[in-house]
Amino acid sequence: MKSRAQKIRLGIFVMISSVLLLLLVGFFTARRLFEKTDSYYVAYSNVSVSGLEIGSPVKYLGITVGSISEIIINPKDVNQIIVRLSLKAGTPVKEDASADIVAMGITGLKTIEIRGGTNEAEFLKQDQYIQQGTSLVEDISGRAEVIAFKVEELVNNLLVLTSQENMAKIPLAVDKISKTADDASKSLNLVNDVILENRTDLRTSFQQANVITGKLEQSSEKLYLATSQFNALMQSDTLADILGNLREISVTLKETRLKELIENLALTTQQTQRLIVKLETDVDKGSQELEENLRLLKFTLGNLEEATRKINANPSILIRGGSSKNIPDKKLD
Repeated sequence: MKSRAQKIRLGIFVMISSVLLLLLVGFFTARRLFEKTDSYYVAYSNVSVSGLEIGSPVKYLGITVGSISEIIINPKDVNQIIVRLSLKAGTPVKEDASADIVAMGITGLKTIEIRGGTNEAEFLKQDQYIQQGTSLVEDISGRAEVIAFKVEELVNNLLVLTSQENMAKIPLAVDKISKTADDASKSLNLVNDVILENRTDLRTSFQQANVITGKLEQSSEKLYLATSQFNALMQSDTLADILGNLREISVTLKETRLKELIENLALTTQQTQRLIVKLETDVDKGSQELEENLRLLKFTLGNLEEATRKINANPSILIRGGSSKNIPDKKLD
């Protein structure tokens, strides 16, 4: 009875575990099946796709964005392999992007990695072909060719260097290098002697250079202060006030009727000219009358002088003057 109960419990446990396992597998499988993807194609011509398998990941600059869903041979071109890629919906594949075949570690398996593409290019639509990229074999062969070319150049240079003519020139080159070293040593000694002989002059020159440097530093400080003051003046309110006043004056002049002002000035000038002409006329007339009066005054003074002379000569005239009061002066007439 007890053994039967254990078998029942074991059967229930196995059943529940199987159901849970089926649910878990169904969950992940359904998630993969109902996940929305974008399909793209890559056509590889005369390129070996060994190592590519259905289900291998597809990467975009190192990020897994999908997998390989199909690999077929193009029936129209037997040298071309068509690979179908299932990428996550919304993967930004550009028209100038390329699909390279790269290795996955040391397992021998390969994957496709999408590289390149510029921001200016258009996005590639679904079921279109991505440009064929390079494969690992092509990279290795290309690098091998470059290495072989460089090795060949190195060997050629070694052969040229070890030729008989160059080997014969080596002692001459060594002698020239030795002579050059001797000349350089002599030149250094000569320079050392010159420095020792002119040490005082060099010290004086250095001191003068220090003085000049100090003066330049003072000048730069003064220039900096002047620049600071100029900047302060430019940023001060006084300059803003002056500019504002100039603006107001310009606006006032603009609003003033300049034409009427000029006409008034012209009229005032004409009136002034007329007044000046009248004044000149009056002055001329007055000068003539003044000249006539001066002539009469001069004549009168002459008569007075003559009368005074006569009185001095004969004072009795004053006594007889009563009888001659009514006698008109002929000269005055």
